[in-house]
Amino acid sequence: MKYVKEIALILGASLAGEFLNQTLPLPVPAGVYGLFLLLAGLLTGIVKIEHVDDTGNWLLDTMPLMFVPVSVGLMESFGELKGILLPFVFISFISTVIVMAVTGLLAEWIIKRKMKNKETEV
Repeated sequence: MKYVKEIALILGASLAGEFLNQTLPLPVPAGVYGLFLLLAGLLTGIVKIEHVDDTGNWLLDTMPLMFVPVSVGLMESFGELKGILLPFVFISFISTVIVMAVTGLLAEWIIKRKMKNKETEV
């Protein structure tokens, strides 16, 4: 029953995101709305981390499987991609490097900030 409740919370946030996507005239994907709603619930304490922890971890563990259909779709449309393959690979590589760098710098900043806060508490 615990997993049903966790899935219901995550699905509820996703469905609320779908509703916001249909009602608000902003170019924001529904999934982003849902993630921000879930984040707001976690930050305000309405949703506790224990309420979504196990299902969230399971979803993260199975995430690589979600990319299989996309990969198959790319292989099926290789004929259309052949003409723009070099720019496509270049843009994919550059954007991956940028995302990795920004994520690493942000994680480093958060860790340093947490260490500084612990030092001032002691």
